Amino acid sequence: MTYSEMISKTGLRTIETPETLEERFNGMDGRILEYDNMILVAGFYWNGSGQDNYFGAVYDSLEDGELDAETRMELMAVSGGFFKDEGHAIAWAMGHTAAF
Repeated sequence: MTYSEMISKTGLRTIETPETLEERFNGMDGRILEYDNMILVAGFYWNGSGQDNYFGAVYDSLEDGELDAETRMELMAVSGGFFKDEGHAIAWAMGHTAAF
Protein backbone atom coordinates (compact mmCIF):
# COMPACT_ATOMS: atom_id res chain seq x y z
CA MET A 1 0.00 0.00 0.00
CA THR A 2 1.30 3.49 -0.75
CA TYR A 3 1.91 6.27 1.79
CA SER A 4 -1.19 8.15 0.56
CA GLU A 5 -3.37 5.04 0.66
CA MET A 6 -2.33 4.27 4.24
CA ILE A 7 -3.03 7.84 5.35
CA SER A 8 -6.45 7.70 3.73
CA LYS A 9 -7.31 4.25 5.09
CA THR A 10 -6.16 4.91 8.67
CA GLY A 11 -7.26 8.54 8.93
CA LEU A 12 -3.80 9.75 9.95
CA ARG A 13 -3.27 13.50 9.76
CA THR A 14 0.04 14.92 8.57
CA ILE A 15 0.20 17.47 11.44
CA GLU A 16 -0.71 16.46 15.02
CA THR A 17 0.22 17.23 18.62
CA PRO A 18 1.29 14.73 21.29
CA GLU A 19 -2.02 15.44 23.03
CA THR A 20 -4.17 14.59 20.00
CA LEU A 21 -2.08 11.50 19.26
CA GLU A 22 -2.50 10.29 22.85
CA GLU A 23 -6.25 10.89 22.69
CA ARG A 24 -6.58 8.95 19.46
CA PHE A 25 -4.18 6.05 20.09
CA ASN A 26 -4.98 5.15 23.67
CA GLY A 27 -6.22 1.83 25.01
CA MET A 28 -7.74 -0.45 22.38
CA ASP A 29 -6.96 2.02 19.57
CA GLY A 30 -3.20 1.54 19.88
CA ARG A 31 -0.21 3.01 21.70
CA ILE A 32 2.18 5.92 21.42
CA LEU A 33 5.77 6.03 22.57
CA GLU A 34 7.85 9.17 22.99
CA TYR A 35 11.30 8.66 21.49
CA ASP A 36 13.64 11.68 21.60
CA ASN A 37 11.72 14.43 19.73
CA MET A 38 9.52 11.91 17.98
CA ILE A 39 6.30 10.08 18.69
CA LEU A 40 6.08 6.47 17.55
CA VAL A 41 2.60 5.13 16.91
CA ALA A 42 1.17 1.64 16.90
CA GLY A 43 -2.31 2.31 15.63
CA PHE A 44 -5.26 -0.07 15.45
CA TYR A 45 -7.32 -0.30 12.28
CA TRP A 46 -10.27 -2.66 12.02
CA ASN A 47 -10.05 -4.23 8.59
CA GLY A 48 -12.87 -6.70 9.07
CA SER A 49 -10.71 -9.83 9.04
CA GLY A 50 -9.55 -9.81 12.64
CA GLN A 51 -5.93 -10.29 11.57
CA ASP A 52 -3.04 -7.91 10.97
CA ASN A 53 -4.83 -4.84 12.26
CA TYR A 54 -1.93 -2.65 13.48
CA PHE A 55 0.10 -0.08 11.57
CA GLY A 56 3.21 1.89 12.50
CA ALA A 57 3.84 5.61 12.13
CA VAL A 58 6.55 8.11 13.05
CA TYR A 59 5.86 11.75 13.90
CA ASP A 60 8.74 14.23 14.31
CA SER A 61 8.66 17.56 16.14
CA LEU A 62 8.46 20.72 14.06
CA GLU A 63 9.70 22.76 17.01
CA ASP A 64 12.93 22.98 19.00
CA GLY A 65 13.04 21.92 22.62
CA GLU A 66 11.30 19.26 24.62
CA LEU A 67 7.93 17.89 23.61
CA ASP A 68 4.86 19.15 25.38
CA ALA A 69 1.15 18.58 24.78
CA GLU A 70 0.91 21.32 22.12
CA THR A 71 4.14 20.67 20.17
CA ARG A 72 3.38 20.47 16.47
CA MET A 73 4.37 17.08 15.04
CA GLU A 74 4.70 16.11 11.39
CA LEU A 75 3.99 12.63 10.04
CA MET A 76 7.31 11.42 8.61
CA ALA A 77 6.67 7.72 7.93
CA VAL A 78 3.80 5.25 7.92
CA SER A 79 4.02 1.51 7.34
CA GLY A 80 2.99 0.24 3.94
CA GLY A 81 0.88 -2.50 5.46
CA PHE A 82 -0.46 -3.97 8.69
CA PHE A 83 1.08 -6.00 11.52
CA LYS A 84 -0.31 -8.69 13.80
CA ASP A 85 0.25 -6.71 17.02
CA GLU A 86 1.38 -3.42 18.57
CA GLY A 87 4.90 -4.70 19.22
CA HIS A 88 5.59 -5.32 15.56
CA ALA A 89 4.14 -1.93 14.63
CA ILE A 90 6.35 -0.12 17.18
CA ALA A 91 9.38 -2.16 16.05
CA TRP A 92 8.71 -1.01 12.47
CA ALA A 93 8.43 2.62 13.66
CA MET A 94 11.69 2.38 15.66
CA GLY A 95 13.41 1.06 12.58
CA HIS A 96 12.36 4.18 10.68
CA THR A 97 13.63 6.84 13.10
CA ALA A 98 17.28 7.06 11.95
CA ALA A 99 16.44 9.25 8.95
CA PHE A 100 14.94 11.95 11.16
